[in-house]
Parts: sequence; structure tokens; C-alpha cells
Amino acid sequence: MPTPTPTLLQTPAGAFRVAIDGPEGAPVLVLSNSLGTTLEMWDAQAARLATSHRVVRYDTRGHGGSVVPPGPYRFEQLGGDVLALLDALQVERASFCGISMGGFTGLWLGVHAGHRLNHLVVANSAAKIGTEEGWRARAALVREKGAAAMAELAASSPGRWFTEAFVAAQPALVRQAQGWIAGIAPEGYAACCEALARADLRSSIARIAVPTLLIAGAADPVTTVADAQAMQVAIPGAQLVQLPASHLSNLEAPAEFDAALAAFVA
Repeated sequence: MPTPTPTLLQTPAGAFRVAIDGPEGAPVLVLSNSLGTTLEMWDAQAARLATSHRVVRYDTRGHGGSVVPPGPYRFEQLGGDVLALLDALQVERASFCGISMGGFTGLWLGVHAGHRLNHLVVANSAAKIGTEEGWRARAALVREKGAAAMAELAASSPGRWFTEAFVAAQPALVRQAQGWIAGIAPEGYAACCEALARADLRSSIARIAVPTLLIAGAADPVTTVADAQAMQVAIPGAQLVQLPASHLSNLEAPAEFDAALAAFVA
């Protein structure tokens, strides 16, 4: 199946770069990228799920070809962007899968807009990711050093995103992922770091009533299996799948990721 050419979709917040796969009229599945990546991170999942779903991928605010307003951003905006995209596409309800930052966007939607969701899949994420101090320091560094800071983050990203064995076995894919983060606008990246600095849904996720699947990477040093287990305890009826991967599990363990996602949203 040919990969669609991404297009710009206008919303009240600005234009978002979107790619849509799959037949019109099929159930809609929205895929939300991690910090420092673009909608291309979902190429494999879009190809797999487009046989059964209308797959909508988008570059998160501040990323790729989407709008880059000045920060700081808040998850009320990142979640609101998803709702605005659904409105622009005239979609009342959709399933949602997000990874890392995108997974937190999913948690926000589950808490605040569950009536718009059929299924919620939260991969390699947590109800509180990192520390406020750490995110604010990273945002300040990126604003100060600009593109040079993005290049430094690209150089160090494989150690956060993948296991050593995967880095050695899949150098081309690792370089592609490094290219994504190197190309992110510094202001957009910093503003999303500031959103993560303030973001804490640990006291709220018990309100999520949407069927929820949590995906964790067994070797993920950023959002750990313990983080996923804590969410599973808090979210009524949540399911948990562990994959043999680090932080970007959809790239490192695509067959297992796709099988879990496809079975859950079927």
C-alpha cells in the first residue's frame, strides 16, 4: 500500500501536517508521535492497520510540518489539537494510540474527553514523565543553543530510545530517527518540554473509563514497566503488555507492537 503524501489540515489553532491511510468509512485510529519525532515514526503501524482502520497520523504541535506557535505549551492544547483534528475531519469518535509524549496526550484525552474515544492505547508513557526541573533545564538549553542543541539531542537519542543491540542491528532506522529530532524546530521542542514539565495526571487517571491498553518496553529507561504498572492499578480495567524493547517500542518491536494494537482496537 503506497504511503500517502502528508497534507496540511487547518484548525483554529493553525495548520497540522496529517497523513491518512485506509478506507473511508472505516473506524478511525489516531496515532500521536513522541517528543522529537514526526508522523513517519508510525509508517509500519499505518501500513498494518490501514487494512481495518482509517489511520490518521499527525505531527504534534511544534513538530515536523505542523504549527509552531511560541511556547510554553500545555497538554490542554496538545489534547485540544487532537479534538480539533477530529472536528476538522468530521469524526465524532476515534481510537487513539500515542507513544511517550503522545501517550500522555492520550491520558489527557481519556480524563477530559473520553466521550470522543473508542479505545485508548498508551505506549511507553507515564502519568508523570521525568521531573519539572529536568524538563525546564532541557527547554532552556534548547532555546539558548538552538539547532546546535537539537543536533546534540539527536546524537544522544539512540541511548534513550533503543537498546544497544537494536542500535547495532538497525543503523539505518536509528539514523532516520536521529534525523527526525535534528529537524525539529527548537522552539517547538522546548515548548513541548515545558508542557511535560507541568504535566501530572497521577491523581486523575482513575477517572478514565475508556477501554485502555498500556504498552511498556521491558528495557525502557525513560518510562519504565513500573510506570505502566502504576497506571494499570489506577485505570479501571486497563490491560498491560510488555514488549522486548526500549523507549520507542513501535520501532524496536514492530511485530509485537502491531499485534497488540491490532487485537485491542479490533
